[in-house]
Amino acid sequence: MSKYVCKLCNRAVYSQAVTFADGTLTINIPAGSYSRGCDYCLVITQAIPAETTITAPVVVTIGDGTEEYPLLTSCCAPVTACGIRTRTRYTVRVATSATGGSFRMLGRPYCSPDYALAAIDGTAPAAEGGAVG
Repeated sequence: MSKYVCKLCNRAVYSQAVTFADGTLTINIPAGSYSRGCDYCLVITQAIPAETTITAPVVVTIGDGTEEYPLLTSCCAPVTACGIRTRTRYTVRVATSATGGSFRMLGRPYCSPDYALAAIDGTAPAAEGGAVG
């Protein structure tokens, strides 16, 4: 039997804007106080801008505030633009310190390319990047 009525999560947070500038993908969420240790269902509702590079770090801003909080994987690695999708829900937990905070994914981001170098030899690697699409 199908369930035709579903209750939304009481900690659902819907993005208000998704922007790309200065090499960073920014997800803006509604103003409010997001408590340390609490889990939230972050829903990316806007399209990711076409000019976003796949290696862009993802940060979260709150309301009209200018502070940027990094979006991290569960093992505290930065999430890059290629790891998130529009119209998708991510369970995140707020982590705070004396000077700031972050949003940590409880699950894993989408498959992201591994940009690790096969070896290092003392020379700078060639820059790579592409648009998210």
